[in-house]
Amino acid sequence: MHDIKFIREHPEAFTRALERRNLDVNVDDILEHDKQLRLRKTESQNAQSKRNQINKEIGMARGKGDEARVKELMNDPILSGLDAYEEVIKKGEEELDNILSRIPNLLADDVPEGKDESANKEVRRWIPADMFALGFPPPSPPASGGSEFLSPPLAGGTKGGNNATPKDHVAHGEALGLMDFERAAKISGARFVVLKGALARLERALAAFMLDLHTSEFGYLETNPPYLVKAPALYGTGQLPKFAEDLFQTKNDYWLIPTAEVSLTYLVAREILDETKLPLRFTAHTPCFRSEAGAAGKDTRGMIRQHQFSKVELVSITTPEQSDAEHERMTACAEEVLKRLGLPYRVMLLCAGDTGFSARKTYDIEVWLPGQGKFREISSCSNCGDFQAQRMSDPKERRKDGVRFKRTGAKETEFVHTLNGSGLAVGRTLVAVMENYQQADGSIKIPPALVPYMGGLTEIR
Repeated sequence: MHDIKFIREHPEAFTRALERRNLDVNVDDILEHDKQLRLRKTESQNAQSKRNQINKEIGMARGKGDEARVKELMNDPILSGLDAYEEVIKKGEEELDNILSRIPNLLADDVPEGKDESANKEVRRWIPADMFALGFPPPSPPASGGSEFLSPPLAGGTKGGNNATPKDHVAHGEALGLMDFERAAKISGARFVVLKGALARLERALAAFMLDLHTSEFGYLETNPPYLVKAPALYGTGQLPKFAEDLFQTKNDYWLIPTAEVSLTYLVAREILDETKLPLRFTAHTPCFRSEAGAAGKDTRGMIRQHQFSKVELVSITTPEQSDAEHERMTACAEEVLKRLGLPYRVMLLCAGDTGFSARKTYDIEVWLPGQGKFREISSCSNCGDFQAQRMSDPKERRKDGVRFKRTGAKETEFVHTLNGSGLAVGRTLVAVMENYQQADGSIKIPPALVPYMGGLTEIR
């Protein structure tokens, strides 16, 4: 949620910021709405003062026994008009909130310009020394420089020495008899899968490996949050009202989480935090649910885009001056998962037109999938600034407290910054392991880091 006071004081800067996102928002209309609302509030306050004076005069008239004067004062329209003011003000506030709630976060200065993903900038890529994926594109430094890369890999198969054209995960999983889309469709329809045996265990092993890494080495607090949430949690994190069509809602006003970011970020809603305890870092492995309303025709085959999937989420709550460094740190934590698994990837800085609604800056991590011959997103790490912190007020009580912190010795409070990222999407990581570790005989080698989580199993046949 944006602060109307900021818009009022910086209308031109706010307009330019939205133009970067290729949005045509009439800021003058917003300011006129705000002006009229403030005028009604002033009128209401004046009417309240007059009513207080009338009530005082009524008391004095009754004390004198002047019932005629009491009756005259009781008929003053001011006494009955205040309710109408309150109703107009309430409606005006709701309308203004509705307008502001649909405007995305303002972007960081270093977010590149651009209308869509074609303008995203590669920051770095990482390729394991033993990576020999057939057709893997030779790494080249991005225009901005500073990329981490190794020597170009040789054409000659995947990590296990398979010289054939790599299969995608669907063909590979179905050939193993451990990935069943047909029976999943019989149960639930399209965009679902049933994993069996060693593949089901591999998905569980990946989640456990990620949680262990993030908690034991990176200081995140493992959390098991609710998967069903109320609307304020989705509103506070920017999912509602804009993305309502992409969410699943129950008949008794619960919503299924599209990401654990919702539950983990809302843990601190409407709290005042101690500066010395920041940053707070949370992680959770949860199922996630998305209707994929805007993805008709996209990735209809396989596990890349499903209605139900699991993810290990990372959330940080920081002071404003900590958030940029925390963003880099969080992205590095997610990258480390891929490094430990030996999976090639690249990091992309999203441009203005591709940055999500709540984010001021986002890095996408894209893993290499030999079966598709392309990089695919496996994590988005976003710095939301104080955008979510301002939205997480109590909508019923119209409290504007959000999530704040107090500096040592300070009287005033400030909004925290919130960050979130996938560390990683478990299903997509499973896909990456299957495609990068496939063997010529149809088996899948288990990455060494996962062997202890697989009970010593080194390959899936």
